[in-house]
Amino acid sequence: MHDFSHANILVVGDVMLDQYWTGRAGRISPEAPVPVVKVATEEVRAGGAANVALNIAALGANAHLLGIVGKDISGQIDAHGQQLSQLMTQAGVSYDWALSDSGTICKLRVLSHHQQLIRMDFENPVPETPALELVERLKEQIANYNVLVISDYAKGALQFVEQMITAAIAVNVPVLVDPKGLDFSRYQGATLIKPNQSEFESVVGEALETADLVSKAEVLIKKLQLEALLVTRSEHGMALVTSNEMPYLLQSQAQEVFDVTGAGDTVMAALATGFASGMSLQNAVHLANQAASIVVRKVGTSTVSKVELDEVIKASMRHKGYVAMNEDELLELVQLAQKNGERVVITNGCFDLLHSGHVRYLNEAAKLGERLIVAVNSDESVQILKGPTRPIVGLEGRMELLSALSCVDWVVPFNEETPERLVCKIKPDVLVKGGDYQPSEIAGSKCVWDSGGQVEVLSFWKGYSTTGLVNKIQESEAIESNLTPQECVE
Repeated sequence: MHDFSHANILVVGDVMLDQYWTGRAGRISPEAPVPVVKVATEEVRAGGAANVALNIAALGANAHLLGIVGKDISGQIDAHGQQLSQLMTQAGVSYDWALSDSGTICKLRVLSHHQQLIRMDFENPVPETPALELVERLKEQIANYNVLVISDYAKGALQFVEQMITAAIAVNVPVLVDPKGLDFSRYQGATLIKPNQSEFESVVGEALETADLVSKAEVLIKKLQLEALLVTRSEHGMALVTSNEMPYLLQSQAQEVFDVTGAGDTVMAALATGFASGMSLQNAVHLANQAASIVVRKVGTSTVSKVELDEVIKASMRHKGYVAMNEDELLELVQLAQKNGERVVITNGCFDLLHSGHVRYLNEAAKLGERLIVAVNSDESVQILKGPTRPIVGLEGRMELLSALSCVDWVVPFNEETPERLVCKIKPDVLVKGGDYQPSEIAGSKCVWDSGGQVEVLSFWKGYSTTGLVNKIQESEAIESNLTPQECVE
């Protein structure tokens, strides 16, 4: 649905490495009243500004990251910095590091049964020299980007953030800030700052009522010469307050919350990506709110992909139907659904002149799972199957009508006479066809069985067919053509 490939975003701020040690806690230590975790897996993820950059890249935009990592005794990037570099490279994020004797910031979390038992932070004060180096690198590069994101975790990389904002303003690049601390005056002149409710109240005082929050936000906007302020309010959603428009209030979209670690990074990434791609601030905030609803369902510092975001947005629309742009996009959607435990059903046909027989059949097919794919013959393949006068309705129109049905989740075209190749590529959980077929005669049945799926033959609704409708229309036209004009009037 969204194409963010032309959005170029510069991210600067405190980068860190998040380590996760996960295992079972089966007993209490005899040495102290603490659980003993038998570590089974170790994982590293990017945190802080690095996580923002990863989220931007996951949405399909272009991210370049400026940050500070540690150096070892030989003057090279230390081990944690190298791991962070590898994570960036794997995700397609370009980066520039300033090196510091303070070491790469690292946070180690120990988890059991998806619950965090302890967190240990490894960090030292960052000296001024690498922080000044970041400013110089930003000045050299800022003109090449649509948006600057400042991700402040108060770890020392942004000691001279005022100079960074001034440099961006000088070349008309919008500045979005994830702030930290009690002194928001450091971000004066930025386009938008995004505190959470607690951070906001630490600066302006308690604001439990929405009207009070808006009033205090308006004062802060004027004081800091901002264009907007976005307050994230956890389960209460978000509030966007601007200098010249009515407040934009959003309810939280999250159904389940497993872990809020890194959720603020995801919100900033989606906000910046949407804004850099040309969205209004309101639309970009809406996008960010949807992204937040996804990431809080994941454990640990995580990213949200473009496909996940598009899927959530589609689910919130009036009906579920969606015409896939291509088979690869559909495959990604199917794999995501199956990963979430949803059974995917696929059926196919020409669906020329959609009628109630089609609707009954598709409703029956949809009941076999949680997701229904309808594969539609291309115009050329319909001609081969039905003759040169068909289809009556072109492919685009047929797919549009099918996607409007509430029982249909995804619609995709195919060019061959049968959908066997497509079915084998998608690997649905259930393959369905209507009529008097034997399951083994249905195109793609072997692939579905081989992958552990099932093949079903559904009811054939007698008296309902496109060919029958066409014949009836032709008969009606023939009768009308023999009437005189007077008879037609009467």
